[in-house]
Amino acid sequence: MKIRAITLNNVRRFTDPAQLTDIGDGINVLCEPNEHGKSTLFDAIQALFFKPYGSRDKDVSALRPHAGGAPEVTVEVETDDGRFTLFKRWFQKPLATVHRGGTLVAQADEAEAWIAQLLGGDAGGPSGLIWVRQGMTSLAGGSSKEEKQALEARRDLMTSVGAEVEAMTGGRRMDKALARCREELGQYATSTKRPRTGGPWKDAQEQVASLAERRDTLTATVQELQEALAERARSRRALRELEAPDAAEERRTKLETARAAHAAALRHAEEVETLARAAELARLNADSAAAQLESLRTTLAEIATAQREVRQAEATAETATKTLAEQRAAVEEAEAALKKAEANLEAAQATQRLAQRARAARDGAERRTALEARIAQAEATRAQMESAEAAAKHGPDAAALQRIETLAAELSATRAARDATATQVVARYTPGGAAILGPDGPLPDGQALPLRHATELKIEGLGTLEVRPGAGGQDDHALETATEKLRTALAQVGADDLDAARTAAATRADAQRRFGEAKAVLASLAPEGIAPLRAALAEIPDMDAEEDAPDLEEAEKALLAAQTAYSERRSAREAAAEQLAEARTEAARADALLTSLRDRLRRAEAQQAKLGDLSEDALTAQVTQTAAAFAQARAAHAEKAEGAPDLASLKAALDRATSVETQAQDEIARLRPLLARLNERISRASGDAVEERLAETTQELQAAEATLARIDHEVAVLTRLEDALQTARNEARDRYFAPIVAELKPLLQLLWPDAELTWGEESLLPHALIRNGREEPIDILSGGTQEQVALMVRLAFAKMLARAGRIAPVILDDALVFTDDDRIERMFDALHRQASDMQIIVLTCRQRAFRALGGKALCLETSAPTS
Repeated sequence: MKIRAITLNNVRRFTDPAQLTDIGDGINVLCEPNEHGKSTLFDAIQALFFKPYGSRDKDVSALRPHAGGAPEVTVEVETDDGRFTLFKRWFQKPLATVHRGGTLVAQADEAEAWIAQLLGGDAGGPSGLIWVRQGMTSLAGGSSKEEKQALEARRDLMTSVGAEVEAMTGGRRMDKALARCREELGQYATSTKRPRTGGPWKDAQEQVASLAERRDTLTATVQELQEALAERARSRRALRELEAPDAAEERRTKLETARAAHAAALRHAEEVETLARAAELARLNADSAAAQLESLRTTLAEIATAQREVRQAEATAETATKTLAEQRAAVEEAEAALKKAEANLEAAQATQRLAQRARAARDGAERRTALEARIAQAEATRAQMESAEAAAKHGPDAAALQRIETLAAELSATRAARDATATQVVARYTPGGAAILGPDGPLPDGQALPLRHATELKIEGLGTLEVRPGAGGQDDHALETATEKLRTALAQVGADDLDAARTAAATRADAQRRFGEAKAVLASLAPEGIAPLRAALAEIPDMDAEEDAPDLEEAEKALLAAQTAYSERRSAREAAAEQLAEARTEAARADALLTSLRDRLRRAEAQQAKLGDLSEDALTAQVTQTAAAFAQARAAHAEKAEGAPDLASLKAALDRATSVETQAQDEIARLRPLLARLNERISRASGDAVEERLAETTQELQAAEATLARIDHEVAVLTRLEDALQTARNEARDRYFAPIVAELKPLLQLLWPDAELTWGEESLLPHALIRNGREEPIDILSGGTQEQVALMVRLAFAKMLARAGRIAPVILDDALVFTDDDRIERMFDALHRQASDMQIIVLTCRQRAFRALGGKALCLETSAPTS
């Protein structure tokens, strides 16, 4: 047997299907990081081959995802009889099947038997011999059941390589004694030494387990009651401490002290601020007195200067007024000449406009015609585009048509598959022979006609022939499902059949093409839309050409002459206006200067009046007095501010005292309802008398444990007797270790030349390693050496299984975790040496180390992301 593909669904983290495909001969390597699912893959293979589909034990339960569901495992294997697909599902609708191609070979219990036969029975299977679970590289690892199954497998293997089986068994009397011992032991235990269901050993264990569970539950309840009592005591103590008069008074005193200190600091700060304002007022008074003195001195100087400059400005203003009168007369004369030239210009412009309107009327008629035709074409194109856009919304799109095509192909394939398994009839006519009539008319010559149901064929001149197919050709469920899927898909797009869907899709595609073409044409005709074209059309003048309109060229010559004359007159007027403006500006400047100087004189005199009758000496004395008052106020403020308390620190102390009081009140409010809940919980638990029930259960458990101990002793005695009898049978087996020793010798020499192994008589496993003349027990060797020996022994077992006709793949899940870099290369050589005629599947997370192994790289693919 060789494994070719593995599929997992609803197995632990793989809630969506995950596949390992294309597994070849020789060495195959799945090298992936931790938590990628390698050990899950290993456990799933174990479950498929060794766990019944109806099992619900812990190993099968461990395969279920956290969200629940039915684990499904599919393995494709290749044997000498061909390729088979093995499938198992546990829990919901449990199922086991074996298929070959599309044909069901076995299902349910028959499938379980088929798989067991494939492995050579439970004892002869590869588990424990050549399948290495992660963390279980030791030959003696695993549970007791796994160890016993592996021992039976090794015994079966040793037996298969020898010919003198009768001599190994020790005779028929030994068989009878061993059978009697096993019969008595069977009343208590199964063949795997597990308690038998319904037996006294199992009943005693279940009673002990039940009582122990009840005791643990009551113990937890008692513990919960004790914890509640302890928590109530802590809460009462905390509440007493918080509500104690001394503690409350201390918190109140600290809070009041902090409040008083903070209030005193606020009052002191207000006094400092008052003195600061007084100092500022004194400064303002001093500044004001100094400013008055300076203002008086400045004002007196300003009055003398202003009086002198006013007399000079009055003379300049008189001269400017005379010049302004002369320039006004010149401007009036120039404006009269300009008005006459302007009248002549307006007449010439009117004549030119009349000539231009006549010519524009002739040119606008041609533009109007072209623009109206363009607008009409654009509107027609837009109508075509809107029609095509509406049509493009009906019928299936490309994706919908592709889905319908796929469903139609699946229907055809399903129908062909059904017809291929149905009974077929082929009519072959002799020349001139009568026709054979079927349900749909005469049967065609030489063409196979599938008959899925009982069918009556009419042969002219002879009678009728009824053909009744077997049950295998009457399952139309898959065909009906495919037909319903296709019918639903067609209904979704409003089509009756595939041709109608194709026609509708083609119509939609054509409409989309016409829409694109019309859109492109419309964009070329009206890039900015039809509305701008209409606006342009409205701007074209609609006037009739005047028959007696003047000639445009003569009108433009007359206009040019009038414009020249007008420009000359305007220039003359502008020159006169500029001279007038200069004279006016000069007069205004002189008036403004005179006005400004008079205002300056009035302001200086008014400023002198504001100062009153104070003399310069009186203001000087006032400045000296206000400066002394400012110095005194500033010194008083500095003295008061120097001893001011830290307001921020006192505010922080007040906040802390307030917070302490608030927390205390909040804690009191929390503890009171908590104590009420604890009192209620303690009262309820005390009413159930859990402590008395715990004592009674403990006594019952002690009695049950005593009964179980007696049965355990009897089982142990029978087991020891069975082992002794079995040992007697195995004494002659030493000479049958020769094949396995011979198979191991070249493998051992890859690591240690001339090394040998000694074997345990009962375990049939290596007992010690002999190298360099020294015997070293296996259990004292280093972890790396133990795993190397174990792996080579498993490779030898695999070769012996193959020679015994039970070829099975070697599966290794991180089997070389302790091996150093040098030895791992030689272990890789050992794997390649044994892989010449067998299949080895290596699962590892050591990506860098296992690059040197070679072999075929595998990839675990998932159809959807896993969580």
